[in-house]
Amino acid sequence: MGREPIKLLDVVALNEDLPKRGLWRGQVGTTVEVLAPDVFEVEFVDNDGRTYATLALKSDQLLLLRHQPVEVA
Repeated sequence: MGREPIKLLDVVALNEDLPKRGLWRGQVGTTVEVLAPDVFEVEFVDNDGRTYATLALKSDQLLLLRHQPVEVA
């Protein structure tokens, strides 16, 4: 099964630590803008709905999270 492309408004998890930005592997965000092929603006929001980070990330820095079973052809 190939890697499913990330799209606008997908829920993603950070795939690496970014200590200079205060972000760590596993933190969850939402893609809020497509900046270029395979580059997304990702917004990270706390449990109270406050944005604590927004930054451009490449798709290889992200893991697409799924909330439904994946159909295999």
